[in-house]
Amino acid sequence: MSYRYQDAEALSEISFSVNAGERVALLGANGSGKSTLLQMLDGLIFPSSGSIRAFGEDLTEEALHDEGFSQAFRQQVGFVFQNSDAQLFSPNVWEEIAFGPLHLGLPDEEVKKRTQDMLHILGLEHLRERPPYHLSGGEKKKVALASVLAINPDVLLFDEPTAGLDPKTETFLVRLIMQLSQAGKTIVTATQDLRLVEEIAERVIILGEDHHLAGEGAPAAVLGARTLLLSANLIHDHPPLTDGSAHFPPHHHPHAPPDPQHAKGVVTSHHPTPPPRRRSPPAPPRS
Repeated sequence: MSYRYQDAEALSEISFSVNAGERVALLGANGSGKSTLLQMLDGLIFPSSGSIRAFGEDLTEEALHDEGFSQAFRQQVGFVFQNSDAQLFSPNVWEEIAFGPLHLGLPDEEVKKRTQDMLHILGLEHLRERPPYHLSGGEKKKVALASVLAINPDVLLFDEPTAGLDPKTETFLVRLIMQLSQAGKTIVTATQDLRLVEEIAERVIILGEDHHLAGEGAPAAVLGARTLLLSANLIHDHPPLTDGSAHFPPHHHPHAPPDPQHAKGVVTSHHPTPPPRRRSPPAPPRS
């Protein structure tokens, strides 16, 4: 399947499947199409060409106009946005979490039970009357997640779930993802954080900057595929400076591991990207 925003290509000839109960990570640099792909999997937008099948049915705009299909699909698939502010709109935390179950037409007692359960599981009881816009970033992320979990979906889509979180909240969220997986949930996580991949996924799909599928495989194999990660702009090399000076300032984004160019167990695409540009030598000082 492919997707275009007017004249800009966002995804090109992507083809893959996700099995029930699987944990999949979508890796890619900014602008590679990860968020667009998740939106298509959630039925928010639809392919410009190609098709998506979900639970044995074609996922189309026409299908989602059918009330029965739409309600079943929305109950089975939950999407946690990268920007929590785009997902939160109710007057307080309680009503935010209760919105989904109410919208599904569940009985009042079931809505109350699910809302209370989510407040307890995510440690939000003390915030139940708080407006979402008065919460911290980590608290907003927890409320957004609680509002999705309250409908008890079979499939969970996460878009950069740890972006902007403090270490404590990030650790909490990663552990929760693992617990959800152990409960049988299917989890697809879009990220560019290589630190998380082996914890949250059992299979990795890489989107290249050319918007094609660049490769896929087991986490250890993908993380060892240095050439693939370089081509997808997920790691980088430091070209030596001609004057012999040290690289400055220090920084902490992922660097290329000293592994062979092609790791075993990784399927790569045939859409090569140009090599990285080398820096020009520094200009001589003026006299």
